[in-house]
Amino acid sequence: MQCWWRRSQHRELCAVLSFLLFICPMCWSQESGLNPPGLSQFVLPGSVSVAARPVGNLEDWSSLSLANSQLIPEQPLLGETDDNPQFTRELLQVKWRQGDPIDLYVIRPKGVAKPPAILYLYSYPSETEIFRSDTYCASVTKHGFAAIGFVSALTGHRYTNRPMKQWFVSELQEALGSSVHDVQMILNYLSTRGDLDMSKLGMFGVGSGGTIAILAAAADPRIKTIDLIDPWGDWPDWLAKSSLIPEPERSNYLKPGFLKKVAPLDPLEWLPRLKSQRIRLQQVLDDSATPSVVQERIKAAALGGARIVAFDTTQQFSSAVSGEKIVQWIKDQLQPGSSLQPAASELLNSQAGKEKVKSSHDD
Repeated sequence: MQCWWRRSQHRELCAVLSFLLFICPMCWSQESGLNPPGLSQFVLPGSVSVAARPVGNLEDWSSLSLANSQLIPEQPLLGETDDNPQFTRELLQVKWRQGDPIDLYVIRPKGVAKPPAILYLYSYPSETEIFRSDTYCASVTKHGFAAIGFVSALTGHRYTNRPMKQWFVSELQEALGSSVHDVQMILNYLSTRGDLDMSKLGMFGVGSGGTIAILAAAADPRIKTIDLIDPWGDWPDWLAKSSLIPEPERSNYLKPGFLKKVAPLDPLEWLPRLKSQRIRLQQVLDDSATPSVVQERIKAAALGGARIVAFDTTQQFSSAVSGEKIVQWIKDQLQPGSSLQPAASELLNSQAGKEKVKSSHDD
């Protein structure tokens, strides 16, 4: 029951994002078969299920860098390749931790030798179905871009061999620290392929995925631009007020020991330090998973270096970024000679946008 409750939170915004990218349950079943398994759901004959993460001193979750961790990648396993007139889609299994194989989707446009690449990371508790949709893949690869899809730690197929009381937020340091390391390890793998332009990399992150995108960009300069939708952060206030937290558990996450562990992974600390990356921050003001006080502090941390767009409601957000427009900005940033100047039409999507434009004109 508690698991269902958690998944029901954040549903409206996640549903809108899926709709905007032409995804629905019918699409999944028609295009890929009903609930087709990822690689991590297959067990090889004779294999033994291994309990997850006897990490010990092999991984430092408090550090964004890989320098203090000993993650050694195994040879990637190719599960399947889908050949579409517009794109090719590979499903691979990559692994650098015991008991934590990751389903990785590499989706490349046809006719482009070394396309720029964008990593897509959606918010907990998203899974990988979206990457199996042909409609979605055609959209994100349009105009010559590769799309890299995966889920964060303790999410989807990566939530295995754990007690039910352990979940993404109860293990927040691990979930964020592992996922930031995963992004860097994935980039290391992609650099060995030779079929992507590693000088033009971006990351699109929603909710917890936006948080991980900020932290990963701080750790890895290969990420040139990040597009964020309501990233989580400002942990003391987020944990105290987010609708995602079950009330019976909330007090556990406000204890000094818990807050101390996650403090080094607060995007409020890292967002102002991103000087070389191009950043867009989109905020949906009625998204209760990210409380308004948190949205204000994240916005303040991003001021000066980021393009900020606010939407009063989820419906307004849906209308403004429908169809392929939701990913067009990040694609534009990875084009040669692209500019960071905002388009006034995008800023006029809310009263906050109108005030921003008026202030700019008054200056």
